[in-house]
Order: sequence, then C-alpha cells, then structure tokens
Amino acid sequence: MKTGSCLCGSVTYEVWGSLRPIVACHCIQCRKTSGHYVAATQTESSHISIKGNSLKWFRSSERAERAFCSNCGSNLFWRRPDSQHISIFAGTIDGATELKMESQLYTKMAGDYYAIPDVPCIEQSTLK
Repeated sequence: MKTGSCLCGSVTYEVWGSLRPIVACHCIQCRKTSGHYVAATQTESSHISIKGNSLKWFRSSERAERAFCSNCGSNLFWRRPDSQHISIFAGTIDGATELKMESQLYTKMAGDYYAIPDVPCIEQSTLK
C-alpha cells in the first residue's frame, strides 16, 4: 500500500494494488496547473481511498477533471470523467515510490526552459 497527501495534510489518500509507471505530460493545462510538466502514476478508482473535505475537483476541459487541495493549493489528481482510473501526481506520494518514468505526452507543448526527459513519447493520436 502507498499513502500520500497534499502539502498541508488536509487531503490524504491510500492506494492498494499496483501503480502504473510514471507518465510525464507537457500539455498546456498540466503546465498551468503544476507550474511545470506533470509526472503522474495511475490506479483504478476502486483502489484508492481519499480523505479530507478540502479536496476540490475542477473540470478543466471536456476530457479532464483535476483535483487540488483548496487549503494549500497542492495538485493531487487527474481523471477523465468517464474513466475507471485516476491519475496521481507522483510528487504527492509519501516516501519512495519505486516507480520509474516510462513515457511522456505532448512534448511539442513543452516549455522552452527545460530538457525533455529521455523516455519515449506517446503520440496524441494513440490516446484513448
């Protein structure tokens, strides 16, 4: 089991079962919400327990909802409204994750102030 939280500890979570390797996303929305690119893992929605009443979901597009702590502003989760999965921002996991970055998305939108990680890029057309 893995645990995690926001910066102030108002939102906590527990995840059981396996986590997907890290995927980095360089899209404009991820960059705007995180201040950089997002590095996230993923699990089935039924494999996570989230606690805390300061968690707020924001519908950022037709395809995406993002969750953050309304007290400290930490970005925690991303999901598609019709999906059975939830993405977890890797930096919010407590302790060692034992995960590695496996791939990335939207590298053509990457900021000009950082180097693109040396992992494969998943083409946008292959996303479901």
